[in-house]
Amino acid sequence: MALKMTSYYRGSAVPDLPGNDTFHSTALFHIFEGTPGCNPILLTISEDGVVLAKILAVVQHIVRFVPFYIIRRCVAYGSGEYFCEDNQRDSLFNEMLKELTIYAKRMNCFVIEVRNLHSPVSGFASFKQNSFFPVNWMRVRNTFDDDDQEIEQALSPSRRRQVKQALNNGVIVGTAQTEQDIQEFAHMLKLNYLSKIWKHFPAIEFFQQIQQGIKDVHIGESWQRFKIFTVKHQQKIIGGCVCIYSGNTAYVWFSGGMNKTYLRQYPSVMAIWQALKDAKASGYKHLEFMDVGTPFRKHGYRDFVLRFGGETFSTRRWFKFRWRWLNKLCLYLYS
Repeated sequence: MALKMTSYYRGSAVPDLPGNDTFHSTALFHIFEGTPGCNPILLTISEDGVVLAKILAVVQHIVRFVPFYIIRRCVAYGSGEYFCEDNQRDSLFNEMLKELTIYAKRMNCFVIEVRNLHSPVSGFASFKQNSFFPVNWMRVRNTFDDDDQEIEQALSPSRRRQVKQALNNGVIVGTAQTEQDIQEFAHMLKLNYLSKIWKHFPAIEFFQQIQQGIKDVHIGESWQRFKIFTVKHQQKIIGGCVCIYSGNTAYVWFSGGMNKTYLRQYPSVMAIWQALKDAKASGYKHLEFMDVGTPFRKHGYRDFVLRFGGETFSTRRWFKFRWRWLNKLCLYLYS
């Protein structure tokens, strides 16, 4: 039988698919679909009705007013999920990457980005064949080796002191429970991301979709792969983070806090502390921070999370620009 590629643009059309990778799941597809400014696409390759591979990507519409610009970016969080022999993966990924490139061009995306790869050499030949260029990136990961070791033992002395002081000052950590919690959390986090002009921050519907999916337990266990942690002081949300869970790893997707207003409550510290505690208690082996910058310059967020006891390691992100001259220049500079 010949291989068949299928593209899904609406969640109602997506059938039951195999797999456990949350970054390529139907649940995440529905979250993107319900978020203004996001257009997801799910590609599958099947043979005789049996799915061999799938990959989820999303087109993000990014608008900034200072400085003013509008850009569309197509992002895939990983190289996909496969249900075939290892020797078939490279060819299947190559076909999906070609189709994803065509779709991004049709959607007038300025850049395609593939990130969160499991290894620096993952998909190397296919990326080169499709004129993508690599940029070295950093990852920070906390590993929970000792089941009996408390999270606080891995923290730096200053972090342990801050956690203790925040708890003594009345900070309460937990998960978002109500619609009001979601609205306060999203507003607080958006203020944190306003200064990060090159980062995409989703509309509030992104967080509402996560919360609704968690509450509607009849949808399926896949919705338990998302959590929204909040840090409260005197009933007000002053910090928090969003985590996504896949395999044996928890990922911190968004995090922040009102650190200047609540100096002695350490909201950003408490948000990460709660994510670490919950990940270990839930049986995950790692907690990873999804965006800690490149190795070429200092990165404040990377320095911040490293004081929780994690380790850095290098990976790659692959890019392709719509403008041919710019892409050729980057191929020359980064290859």
